[in-house]
Amino acid sequence: MPDSVRSHRPHRLSGMRMFLDILLIITSLLLVLLVLLHRAKGGGLSSLFGGGVQSSLSGSTVVEKNLDRVTIFTGVIWLIAILGIGLEIKFA
Repeated sequence: MPDSVRSHRPHRLSGMRMFLDILLIITSLLLVLLVLLHRAKGGGLSSLFGGGVQSSLSGSTVVEKNLDRVTIFTGVIWLIAILGIGLEIKFA
C-alpha cells in the first residue's frame, strides 16, 4: 500500500505497547513520590526551603536503605519501559 493510504488508518496499540505505557506512567509517578520521600543530605534546593535542618537521629537507617533500594529498582523498571517503548516504535 502507498504511504498516503497507510497513514490515514487508525493505529491500534498492541497489548505490549499498552502495558509499557501503563508501566511507564505508574513508575514515573512512583519515582516522583519516592524521590520526594528521600531525606535531604546536601545543601541543595531543599535546604533553601527549610529542609536543611538536621535531626539528632540523622544517619543511615534501615528505612533509608530500603527506600534507596526501592527507588533504584523503580528507576531500572522505568528505564526498561522507556527502552521497550523505543524499540516498539522503531520496529513496529
